[in-house]
Amino acid sequence: MSNDFFIGTREYFPGLGRIPFEGIGSDNPLAFKHYDAGKRIGEKTMAEHLRFAVCYWHSFCNAGHDPFGPGTRAYPWDAPATAMGRAEARVDAAFEFFSKLGVPYYCFHDIDLAPDASDVGEYERNLRHMVALAKERQQATGVKLLWGTANLFSHPRYMNGASTNPDFAVVARAAVQVKAALEATVELGGENYVFWGGREGYASLHNTDMKRELAHMGRFLTMARDYGRSIGFDGVFLIEPKPMEPMKHQYDFDSATVVGFLREHGLDQDFKLNIEANHATLSGHTFEHDLQVASDAGLLGSIDANRGNPQNGWDTDQFPVDLYDTVAAMLVVLRQGGLQPGGLNFDAKVRRESTDPQDLFLAHIGGMDAFARGLEVAHALLTASPMEGWRQRRYASFDQGAGRDFEDGRSTLADLRDLAAQAGEPKQRSGRQEVYENLFNQYLLR
Repeated sequence: MSNDFFIGTREYFPGLGRIPFEGIGSDNPLAFKHYDAGKRIGEKTMAEHLRFAVCYWHSFCNAGHDPFGPGTRAYPWDAPATAMGRAEARVDAAFEFFSKLGVPYYCFHDIDLAPDASDVGEYERNLRHMVALAKERQQATGVKLLWGTANLFSHPRYMNGASTNPDFAVVARAAVQVKAALEATVELGGENYVFWGGREGYASLHNTDMKRELAHMGRFLTMARDYGRSIGFDGVFLIEPKPMEPMKHQYDFDSATVVGFLREHGLDQDFKLNIEANHATLSGHTFEHDLQVASDAGLLGSIDANRGNPQNGWDTDQFPVDLYDTVAAMLVVLRQGGLQPGGLNFDAKVRRESTDPQDLFLAHIGGMDAFARGLEVAHALLTASPMEGWRQRRYASFDQGAGRDFEDGRSTLADLRDLAAQAGEPKQRSGRQEVYENLFNQYLLR
């Protein structure tokens, strides 16, 4: 076995080499059927369009535990006796996996990468040590950091929130992690930095001053933005919406809520949104809806690619395999010209019942193929089908005359009344939903 895929003293995924592209005629489960990294779709390659990333937390830190039982997977990188030893083994396993899968990016929380510590100095030293190792592995493999972030939700200190906590001492402790995670992101050349308000919300309004907490959140994000810029971070700050869970109500409920918050606090020039599919569906929206709202605001920055289970009312973080979802998502992305410097991060985990090392590869292969096919179909719909023309003609009455005057602000309400009185009852015009759906299937099933 070549040493091209791993660094250190052992191989964590023995017997597996680089995952090949073999096309739709292949029956090899460990090969791509649709994701051909160098294939050009329009003016970009698939790799340039999709910018795939693997998440550190679900893939290398989650052993399959759930609310009803402990983990089911015994990872070889968890064998060392010390927390630092496990972290050092984990970074070797992770970069071996990234390289064999052939993804260009990864993402992490601070305490995914390095052992946590109650002592601030020890926490900072741990993270600096692991960042140095990650930087060596990035240089050796060519894999880059899509974004970094700080975990401000797992530790008991954050049970009442981080930046929105009613105790200022907790807010200050959260700043320790954000400052360190920003420094780590800069050191590793991260292209984005994410905030997920895992406990930024409330369980009861009886004991909550929501207006004050939201003001504190805005102030905290402004401070983080200013510090990031001061140390040379010139990438995009991202907020990831989620409606609830773990809190009853979270302040970053959905795309529309976050867009309004960013504009209210003057952050919309530096921040965009990182949309997760499962979070969108938990908010009562579709994945494509939250993507479209963010994109229409000019604030769609990146995507966490996963899905939920409609029979389960929680964040199941399953790998995306629904082609209707991936086509719809890529239509939004292509219409706005792409995601760069964002990407598609697989914030997803293999099922608790999936316990073989191969399962982690199989899950990512399926997700990458699903989005690759979604990209192909979306591009064809936009460039070779009549869909865009149909959509434009549906609004043709606003392209000239009185409709154009209305759009351009040259009409009054009285003008519209007089026009309606003169024209009489409007003709009924079909929305033709079925023909769009049939066209979607036509291109998907080719």
